Amino acid sequence: MRQLLPVLASMLTFSSLNTPTMTIAGTTPDLREMRLVQTVNCNNPQTQIAINECTKLSYQKADKRLNQVYQQLLPTLETSRKQKLIAAQLAWLKFRDTNCEFERSRYEGGSIAPTIYFNCLENLTKRRTQELEEYLKSDP
Repeated sequence: MRQLLPVLASMLTFSSLNTPTMTIAGTTPDLREMRLVQTVNCNNPQTQIAINECTKLSYQKADKRLNQVYQQLLPTLETSRKQKLIAAQLAWLKFRDTNCEFERSRYEGGSIAPTIYFNCLENLTKRRTQELEEYLKSDP
């Protein structure tokens, strides 16, 4: 109980400062795992950390779209073409990830490195999504 009082007091202080949401990581309450979670304004990120987070979120959105299109395309293909697409996609993923690692390496250790990496992932992912959408349109 004595350990809980400082935490509750700090929560009251945080809430009075209008700080965003407080969450506990994990399924069992462990006060050592308590973290402050701030929502990032990706319309106007103000710090490099926020920019990094926004580029990550943007990439994740693009990756989700890629996976949706890929899952739509697969069932439309005959078995031999489906196997070729799967092999091509695996090779493409390896290329994308390795290529973006290379792009990031120029800024290794810098705070902008994650932004470079996630921008690269997003751009290549969007291009690949367009390619898959074209296959989807042209295949019966």
